[in-house]
Amino acid sequence: MSNAEQTPAETVCETGDTRCGVEILEAREVPLGGIRAMPVRRTLPQRRRSLIGAWCFLDHYGPDDVSLSGGMDVAAHPHIGLQTVSWLFSGEIEHRDSAGFHAMVRPGEVNLMTAGRGISHSERSTPDTTVLHGAQLWVALPDAARHMKKTFEHYAPPMLSGADWRAQVFLGSLLGETSPVSTHSPLLGAEINLEPGAALEIALDQGFEHGILLDSGSLTIVVSGGSEPGVREAADAAASSAEMTVAVSELAYLPLGSDAVRLRTGDSGARLLLIGGEPLREQIIMWWNFVARSHDEIAQARADWQAQLAAAGVADVTPEDHPVLPDPLSESIESDRFGLPSDEPAPPLPAPPLPIAHLKPRG
Repeated sequence: MSNAEQTPAETVCETGDTRCGVEILEAREVPLGGIRAMPVRRTLPQRRRSLIGAWCFLDHYGPDDVSLSGGMDVAAHPHIGLQTVSWLFSGEIEHRDSAGFHAMVRPGEVNLMTAGRGISHSERSTPDTTVLHGAQLWVALPDAARHMKKTFEHYAPPMLSGADWRAQVFLGSLLGETSPVSTHSPLLGAEINLEPGAALEIALDQGFEHGILLDSGSLTIVVSGGSEPGVREAADAAASSAEMTVAVSELAYLPLGSDAVRLRTGDSGARLLLIGGEPLREQIIMWWNFVARSHDEIAQARADWQAQLAAAGVADVTPEDHPVLPDPLSESIESDRFGLPSDEPAPPLPAPPLPIAHLKPRG
């Protein structure tokens, strides 16, 4: 998915308010697309927090009636320095990328695309989709992996179940299940469904930061220490701190050192995404669809993408859109760094203008 904002800005890191050791991040609505823009609810990045582990971007969308919203229609656009993680609750999305992969994103199946030094891809909801509902996430690649070759993986994780709960682990390890999907820093990603009135405790890795995005239903959580490994029914577990409520589309941040979270639902049950990972501990810049380490890297990637479009004869790109960069970058503009997906029905997206201010890395 592309960040469709016309004036994307760097993110300023700031510690948010916490209650019971948990920080609640509220979503902001962002239009994705053109005239009939599909609205998405973005919880990462924001001023309060830029990262949870290496997770650096989270868009939550739907359920949308595509006859009214127009669905998802994101033409080819570039990425560097990250992995995209696509996860659906309903509907279907067609993915095409410049590494030659053509795949469908379906509910309960993860598509992970690794941009490395550069890739382009498109995403469109299929004609048979009536209701589109899901999440799009990005993972910042660590310095050792961010220049790797572009690639793509698809995985349908098994359904795990217990008393009043079901879960799928699409990245990392949880509930005794490990995903085979490749990551380049320790990560966790899982969908958890809880029946009405369910109470469940999940052991967490104390070396991870975690986030809980509530998709639907009602949820109260308690983050604690001293939990035994594994998963157990939590109805009789002693509370080590006060409960707090997470509202739909809010992202609850669980800090390092949390070794268990107790989840409890009301009469409507709950569906949530649990993400986590070791802190990245690297300074990054995220602007538009790029994750880099310096302003010059962002400027170079933008120039290379605009040069790619100019070479492909995209009508909306003018010479001013891919300026000559300051030395020593001026001799290294590439017109084929990203490539373009095959059989695209629409021209690729030009990059927005760079901000006037110099982009600064954030931790």
